[in-house]
Amino acid sequence: MKNFEELNLSNELLKALHAMNFTEMTKIQEEAIPVILEDNDVIGQSQTGTGKTAAFGIPAVESADGSKRETQVLILAPTRELATQIAEVINQLARFKRGVRAVAIYGGDSMERQIKDLKKGSQIVIGTPGRIMDHLRRSTLKLGSLKTVILDEADEMLNMGFEEDIQTILKDIDYPHQTLLFSATMPRKILEITQKYQTAPKHIKIKAETLTVKNIEQVYYETKAKMKTELLRRILKLEQPNSAVIFCNTKKKADELLEVLKEDDVNVDVLHGDIRQSTRERIMKKFKAGKINILIATDVAARGIDVDNLDLVINYDLPQEQEYYVHRIGRTGRNGKSGKAISFVVGKELRNLKEIERYAKTKIKALKAPTVTDIAKITQKERYDKIKSVIGSQEFSDDTTVTDLFYDGYSYEEIAHALYAMLFCKSPKVEKEKYHSDENGMVKLFLTVGKRDRIAVKDIIGAITSQTTISGKDIGKVILLDSYSFVDIPEEFVEEVMEGMQGKQIKGRNVKFEIAEK
Repeated sequence: MKNFEELNLSNELLKALHAMNFTEMTKIQEEAIPVILEDNDVIGQSQTGTGKTAAFGIPAVESADGSKRETQVLILAPTRELATQIAEVINQLARFKRGVRAVAIYGGDSMERQIKDLKKGSQIVIGTPGRIMDHLRRSTLKLGSLKTVILDEADEMLNMGFEEDIQTILKDIDYPHQTLLFSATMPRKILEITQKYQTAPKHIKIKAETLTVKNIEQVYYETKAKMKTELLRRILKLEQPNSAVIFCNTKKKADELLEVLKEDDVNVDVLHGDIRQSTRERIMKKFKAGKINILIATDVAARGIDVDNLDLVINYDLPQEQEYYVHRIGRTGRNGKSGKAISFVVGKELRNLKEIERYAKTKIKALKAPTVTDIAKITQKERYDKIKSVIGSQEFSDDTTVTDLFYDGYSYEEIAHALYAMLFCKSPKVEKEKYHSDENGMVKLFLTVGKRDRIAVKDIIGAITSQTTISGKDIGKVILLDSYSFVDIPEEFVEEVMEGMQGKQIKGRNVKFEIAEK
């Protein structure tokens, strides 16, 4: 990769790039920046996370004249979050260039504040099409001195219904100017825009093999729809990320997961289209500052998520479009850091995952879902460390209950076990010593339903697999008798099956699961 020093940039811009720790160019920057600096129209095809904001932001700042207050560069973006993100990057790039200023304008924000910002002078304006149109109608934004117009994530703007607004804005700029268009995909409607509003554009396309970052570990878990939320809880316990984004396809599911994870005392919040803009900005600020660890988001609301040290991306729902997978996982593993992307796959979605693999030219590894026993080991270690830290800090209560119990004949070990159970054990657990596995690692369970209840083997297997992460092929022998049954379960799944089937029915019949006596 080439160094930014090799470009014929101003000292002020090079100083800003150095302060931002930008040294080597990404592929899109290396190919696009020199072409843009030569005043060519450009079609840039690249994904999120490839550095395209700087690819058009650096030439924008370089061309801006700080001695003139008029708007010289207009950037259209699909969402408020992305507009804000672009403005932040450009203002960082312009920090040493006297007089050059970028302003973000978008719906849901105070029109009066935006008018004040525009009156102060803003050489670079970034905004959503609808709000740009509002300012043009009011004449609070004038484009008579415009040199460059940039469409970022053009495909997403069309998906969101901004085609008419975009056409109106571009049509009104009827004097010579440079037009840059960046998009992850090139549907027919975008090609129509390029043909209509660009002059001999240079097409820069990042090859498919660079779509996904090599230092992102990509894995998936096959699961059942009913078990996705339970699997999510286990994955968060297993991975323990400092920062993670969980992607859902609907606002309803995002809200449901928010409530579930809050009950688990997870430091979590949600972003989707129904959240007020001021609230969304506050949430993003807290997430970037590390005050929120987990963010649940839909694709459109997540467009402005740009966090340097994102550990983990979880596709709770597989994206409906293949390119969205790349958009999502590209938010981790940035700037040479490692990251991880986990996808949940239900039934026939496995076919969709294989299509994503082919599209992104990547390999997504299958993993076995963590069991209750796996999570219990992690929980036990956490509790051990917590108790150890309290002992080390000597922060003991002045209450004499423990001493009184000791004088009543209870040992300190018995008292410690009782207090531990009171503190951590919220529901009765199956004790390990109460059951034994056979030579194949299987434990036999007793069920209080049988043939007389019109129960078949497939009903027992179906009930267990629908309420737990265990698959049908892992379940062992099922013995169906008149009034009761037996089923062999792998030792690591016993606790999960006992808990998961507690209070459940099989074909409308109440059923109780017990460890079978020898």
